[in-house]
Amino acid sequence: MASGGTLLFIFTALCVTAVKSGFVKVECKAENVGQYGQQSLLECVVKTSTAIKDPTIRMVAWKKLTSPEDEGDPVLDFKRGKLDRPKRGYRFAEPSWNGKNMNVSLLITNTAVADDGDYKCIVITDSGDGSIVTTLKVQAKYSISTLYSIPEKIVPNTDSTLVCESRGGYPQGTIRWFDEEKHDWTASSKMEAKQSDDGLFQLTSRLSLLGGSTFSKYTCAVFNASGGKEDEKTFEMPPPPPSSQGEQFSNKVEIYKIVVPLVVIGSLIICGLLIYGWRSREDLINFHLSPRPVKADGYTSPSLVRPEVSSCLKGVFRSHCRQSPCS
Repeated sequence: MASGGTLLFIFTALCVTAVKSGFVKVECKAENVGQYGQQSLLECVVKTSTAIKDPTIRMVAWKKLTSPEDEGDPVLDFKRGKLDRPKRGYRFAEPSWNGKNMNVSLLITNTAVADDGDYKCIVITDSGDGSIVTTLKVQAKYSISTLYSIPEKIVPNTDSTLVCESRGGYPQGTIRWFDEEKHDWTASSKMEAKQSDDGLFQLTSRLSLLGGSTFSKYTCAVFNASGGKEDEKTFEMPPPPPSSQGEQFSNKVEIYKIVVPLVVIGSLIICGLLIYGWRSREDLINFHLSPRPVKADGYTSPSLVRPEVSSCLKGVFRSHCRQSPCS
């Protein structure tokens, strides 16, 4: 008989607890996004049935979970009307919070990568209790810090490497490469990701270029874990050397610049010599055809005519030469 009464009491207590639990419900946003270095809010409220009038919260516990089965590490704890000293950086979203306030949202004042993960909120009221798990996803925006080439001065028609570095992002993102025509060159690159002590990632990507690459610009773009582009920088390649045809044309122009003046100068010299020769011959002819002193016998004195001129003139201008006594 006694054991029957004990069983009845336990059954009644369980039923009352179940009914009370049904009167209280904790509702939270399933997933929250927090930005690195800024405040993050995990929104949760306690809702009760209309049958409960003026409920009072007796205990609130916020725990950071390392796994779904984990009991968790308390970051904020309120019980017996007192707020235990919270873990640094955690507090209720409403500064004047008390047991009559059904808004039990958690505020993280300076979000770090370590805050990323699941949180469990446990609430006990004078009318029942409830609990729920919510998630915080921490994000940090990537930016491209440096973009340079190896070697620093690229020699045309030789192999080279472009290096792009991005720092300060979370979760792990990717670096992609594009040319000026938006063709994707990422397959020709290799990326390395390193996580620093603060949990942020440093991404380094190297794009190998073979000699004779025809594109003048290459763009390095960093994307977050969701595939959104966050930053980009463009590297301009040095101009290609002149083509062989252009080089030949340039050489011809240089040759013309040298040859043409020489031809002109040579032509002027030849023309000068011809003019000088023509004028000299004309002077000789005029000299020979000019009047000469005549002796009493009617002949020109041989001493007054140069023999070589006379003989020359006889050979060239025979019809115009005056006859000498020796002719």
